[in-house]
Amino acid sequence: MIASHLLAYFFTELNHDQVQKVDQYLYHMRLSDETLQEISERFRKEMEKGLGATTHPTASVKMLPTFVRSTPDGTEHGEFLALDLGGTNFRVLRVRVMDNGLRRVEMENQIYAIPEDIMRGSGTQLFDHIAECLANFMGQLQIKDKKLPLGFTFSFPCHQTKLDESFLVTWTKGFKSSGVEGQDVVRLIRKAIQRRGDFDIDIVAVVNDTVGTMMTCGYDDQNCEIGLIVGTGSNACYMEEMRHIDTVEGDEGRMCINMEWGAFGDDGTLNDIRTEFDQEVDMGSLNPGKQLFEKMISGMYMGELVRLILVKMTKEELLFGGKLSSELLTTGLFETKDVSDIEGEKDGVRKAHEILVRLGLQPTHEDCVATHRICQVVSTRSANLCAATLAAVLRRLKENKGGEERLRSTIGVDGSVYKKHPHFAKRLHKTVRRLVPDCDVRFLRSEDGSGKGAAMVTAVAYRLADQHRARQKTLESLKLSQEQLLEVKRRMKVEMEQGLRKETHASAPVKMLPTYVCATPDGTEKGDFLALDLGGTNFRVLLVRVRNGKRRGVEMHNKIYSIPQEVMHGTGDELFDHIVQCIADFLEYMGMKGVSLPLGFTFSFPCQQNRLDESILLKWTKGFKASGCEGEDVVNLLKEAIHRREEFDLDVVAVVNDTVGTMMTCGYEDPHCEVGLIVGTGSNACYMEEMRNVELVEGEEGRMCVNMEWGAFGDNGCLDDFRTEFDVAVDELSLNAGKQRFEKMISGMYLGEIVRNILIDFTKRGLLFRGRISERLKTRGIFETKFLSQIESDCLALLQVRAILQHLGLESTCDDSIIVKEVCAVVARRAAQLCGAGMAAVVDKIRENRGLDTLKVTVGVDGTLYKLHPHFAKIMHETVQDLAPRCDVSFLESEDGSGKGAALITAVACRIREAGQR
Repeated sequence: MIASHLLAYFFTELNHDQVQKVDQYLYHMRLSDETLQEISERFRKEMEKGLGATTHPTASVKMLPTFVRSTPDGTEHGEFLALDLGGTNFRVLRVRVMDNGLRRVEMENQIYAIPEDIMRGSGTQLFDHIAECLANFMGQLQIKDKKLPLGFTFSFPCHQTKLDESFLVTWTKGFKSSGVEGQDVVRLIRKAIQRRGDFDIDIVAVVNDTVGTMMTCGYDDQNCEIGLIVGTGSNACYMEEMRHIDTVEGDEGRMCINMEWGAFGDDGTLNDIRTEFDQEVDMGSLNPGKQLFEKMISGMYMGELVRLILVKMTKEELLFGGKLSSELLTTGLFETKDVSDIEGEKDGVRKAHEILVRLGLQPTHEDCVATHRICQVVSTRSANLCAATLAAVLRRLKENKGGEERLRSTIGVDGSVYKKHPHFAKRLHKTVRRLVPDCDVRFLRSEDGSGKGAAMVTAVAYRLADQHRARQKTLESLKLSQEQLLEVKRRMKVEMEQGLRKETHASAPVKMLPTYVCATPDGTEKGDFLALDLGGTNFRVLLVRVRNGKRRGVEMHNKIYSIPQEVMHGTGDELFDHIVQCIADFLEYMGMKGVSLPLGFTFSFPCQQNRLDESILLKWTKGFKASGCEGEDVVNLLKEAIHRREEFDLDVVAVVNDTVGTMMTCGYEDPHCEVGLIVGTGSNACYMEEMRNVELVEGEEGRMCVNMEWGAFGDNGCLDDFRTEFDVAVDELSLNAGKQRFEKMISGMYLGEIVRNILIDFTKRGLLFRGRISERLKTRGIFETKFLSQIESDCLALLQVRAILQHLGLESTCDDSIIVKEVCAVVARRAAQLCGAGMAAVVDKIRENRGLDTLKVTVGVDGTLYKLHPHFAKIMHETVQDLAPRCDVSFLESEDGSGKGAALITAVACRIREAGQR
């Protein structure tokens, strides 16, 4: 008993000594985490070189675009063919993808041989043979009458220029078919099929097996965005942001990059990591100096590395008593399978003994222990190196996603080393998780990446094309041609005429209201004026000092006051007493108590104006309900409240709306400004019309500013052929259904709601958000117009678009973000164009009124949509230019049209009044 314990102890110590001996000998192959992080960082730099336009030609890691722009989302379905050509045998597959709630994939395949004379004959012979095998397979399945989509796995070095265009760079694997190198292999297959003429297929995609692996796993796990192969060779691919791929045009969305990482180190980057054994493996290979990283990690070279280590240690009399065998000296006789077998057995030392004997050696127990350890060191290094480069890819994905706290990502993996080596996968997983602890990484084994994967790429391409067509068909109704815009302009002109005429005014939707503002500023205005701006629950009192001459300019002071709800809902007297109380407070605050000043009043509620200083309130809006005001002159109500207070007197000169105020503010800066436009929450326009055309007001001489109230354009049905189902839905659910229809197509209050309705439609039809509607998206008003401006901002990456959508409770993919951005762009573009068509009608009318060939005019503009949306103003300007080419139109942004504008109208009125008194 004691003897057996001693024997066991002896062997354990012996084994330990042998392991230590090997570890010391192979010290350079045992890489610390610090070294692995250093390798990872080097690889990250190589990735960037491969992606950069200027550095790509000389980069070792080529980072090739694959033109695969999306991974599966689980809604793919249909029948597809796949062709897998990568060696002396090739396969044809039929892949059926079901999406009937079960999400299944069924595959049938047939293997065909390629005779050696065809491999070395002409390209025509080779592709005719492939076409014949395809015909045979389709004939067996009785599907020759169907034009099925086909995905093609072509595992040779290629230069890919489109998803369905790939030029063979050079033959490998014993193929020498003439006339194929430098040619597009898809075109060659198509021509071979055409020569036969007995069937037709739609070749959609050419892919390599790494991409196929990612796509196969992506169908089962939508977080899969990396593909990895560690088999005879090694490679990886991942989904990169388009904005980082300089070698392909466009910067929206993502594209799968085939890294070709086997060439990492070909430029000497890994010279300090490579050992003498790596150098020897390389020198004895068919492609010395190439694929140096692959030679350190892949199955083709793992056994050879072990053999070279055994030979050197034997030569140094550290193994086998210094006696070599001819078998051990023969390249390729120690296979990677032997490494797996030695490490896989419970009694690996016994397996090592069996293999070493087969190699003509007479190993001792210590030799077998050492061989077992050598295998461990070599395969562990392979897994660790693989983990270091994967860590760089994962960090890249994390950065691309805005450095989110934890990245969740799945890696689809294939290859004999990963699948068959007993410990490789586990070691790889552990090291990856150690190197990138802030990533939750799942590894998913692929089934048939080269066959099923090619079909999946095709299925995704088909899904994307179908969905794109469906979305474009819907969005087409929101895209307006120049002819349509000219028609909108023509109809606006007709409606303007109707509003101006006495006999049609009552029924005209575009009311063309006289404002009694008969002149714009001429620069000689001067004096102190008060302005009152009432348009919501807060209102402002302003003191505006207008100076002329050398010190010409406008100086403003203002104070904001709130209106309590009980005052809003009380009596008219209470409301106007409150307003006068605030004016008194302001005058005291400014040290002007008891001073009598002219006052301009911006009153943004529906009114009928009879004189510059008389405006009848038609009805309260915006939550106001003060009694005894509707049907009354608001100037009178204000004057009565001032008299009740008996503290000061004010000369209420003008009541205006904010659109006219905008025109006047800009008119002070630019004498050509004769048009005002607001595109914000709501929209409206005004302009200087000839008095002879304003039939509601007596007099033929001069001009008067007309407040168009153009938001109601179309309320009589004249825009019905331009309104879409989404406009109708927004209108029907609004507080004033059937009213302000033009405003609902162009203004900030409604654009977000139009976008929301389109997104819901797309989602219900499975064209967006994987068909899943969130509760938040169902909420009216949730998609604010400010989001349109943010989403369309040029400097905003898709990542930030996703963040906005996330804020709305929408889990979006990169593809979803692109679609949402496109919807926002289409809706905003239409709004800007419609606004431009309306404005073209206005400026052309001014030109025609004056009998001019050309008109130079400035439009004063205000409103959040115009000012904050990144493209609205530019598109609107272009539209006006296109539709009114004989008008030279400038646009000037207004500052404070409702406050400063009201004061300037008052200043102009005072100037005219004084001139009349002289």
